[in-house]
Amino acid sequence: MPVESKPNLLDLDRKGLEGFFLARGEKVFRASQVMKWIYERGVTDFADMTNLSKALRSGLSDSASIQLPEVVADQLSSDGSRKWLLRLEDGNCIETVFIPEAERGTLCVSSQVGCVLNCSFCSTAQQGFNRNLSTGEIIAQVWVAARALGSRADSNRVISNVVMMGM
Repeated sequence: MPVESKPNLLDLDRKGLEGFFLARGEKVFRASQVMKWIYERGVTDFADMTNLSKALRSGLSDSASIQLPEVVADQLSSDGSRKWLLRLEDGNCIETVFIPEAERGTLCVSSQVGCVLNCSFCSTAQQGFNRNLSTGEIIAQVWVAARALGSRADSNRVISNVVMMGM
């Protein structure tokens, strides 16, 4: 019998997360609590979500996940641009790029594994097209970049724009 995978909470919007909690007999406000932990505080371990009961934290660990890609490479360019090579759960890799400018910070996120175009400057395009990314895989790129940029001493690097690559 195949093993069922746990739903990735990054794939759920607020209504989806509310439904997830209601289906488990929890109150709707649990969705807001968990979203604050994930998106405001950068927490991905249910055990660290201390305003949830121990029973709920344990239940979440058993029934859900917050899947982030593995950072395979983190390259900083002399112009301040930063590129991450991220490995997804299925082993495929994608790129996410931050481009700082005086008035804004643009984050280019992948929407697909590979691309149908064959742009010579883009290693993603060199793979050919494989598949579209899930909502959670796209959101995880923003999460990874925001945390990495916020952890630097020059934390004035703010993501103000998001551009989708691979569309």
